[in-house]
Parts: sequence; structure tokens; C-alpha cells
Amino acid sequence: MEFEPTIVGFLCNWCSYTGADLAGTARLKHRPNLRPIRVMCSGRVDPTFVLKAFAAGADGVLVCGCHPGDCHYIEGNYKTIRRFELLKELVSAYGIDERRVRLEWVSASEGERFALLVDEMTAELKALGPCELAPALADQGTDLDRLAAEAQAATTADPEVTHG
Repeated sequence: MEFEPTIVGFLCNWCSYTGADLAGTARLKHRPNLRPIRVMCSGRVDPTFVLKAFAAGADGVLVCGCHPGDCHYIEGNYKTIRRFELLKELVSAYGIDERRVRLEWVSASEGERFALLVDEMTAELKALGPCELAPALADQGTDLDRLAAEAQAATTADPEVTHG
């Protein structure tokens, strides 16, 4: 059987999740490998969510937010940019190829771009093969449903995000 990667996508509520929805309602064809998790803002994607996604069996993680300058929470995506470089170092420290983590900007009107990103990331992860975790991370296992609930609860309760 051919390897099919699992991608966990943390999608901001205001732009990227809506862009993903547009891809679906427009019936744009793309690979079914993405497991979307709606978060209020890409700036609230905690690095531990990414590590938990890998511990739960993800082969890649896609973080999508509003384009810089268009964030519903004004500066959330700038926070994401700063955090992402550190995140790449963190996943590398756990022995995960940093190409397995990706940050992209997708607006609500970019359904086609979203579909292309999913296809592109799926192809890249297929070429890399299954993600093999360092034992320290593999022992922290969780499941994707629990991770989704935790991420959604954390992003809706954060006063920093909900108050701009």
C-alpha cells in the first residue's frame, strides 16, 4: 500500500479556514490528507500544539493565517512569523525535518491557493516518507480529536487574541 501522509492544519478562523471552506464549496479538487483544526488566530498556535500533532501521528503540520497586515486581531500573524522560526528549531531538536512544518498565508478568497498548498505539501511529505519521531516525543502521544478540542478551547479563551 502506498504511503499517504497525514497533515494537521491549524487554520485561522477569519481567513484561512474560510479559504479552505471556499475550496470545498467551489468543489476544487485537492488531496484529502489535511485534518483541519480551526483556531481563532494563527498567533495563538502554541508550539506544543505542533509537537502534539506529531506525537499523535501527523506527518506534517501546516499553519495558515491571514496575510500580514490583514489580521483580524491586528498583529496576530506578526506574532506567528516571530514564533515560526523558533518552532522550526524546536521540531529539529526533536529530530523532525523542518520541511514537515509549514507557515502559509491564505485569505478568505483564496480557495484555489489553499487547495494547491494542500496538494503541494502532500506531495512533499510523500517524498519525505512517514515521520519518525524521537522517543521523547513519541512517548507524549495524544489523539488528533483531543488536540483539536484543546487548540480550539485555548484559542477562544485567550484574552490577548480576543481583545486585539
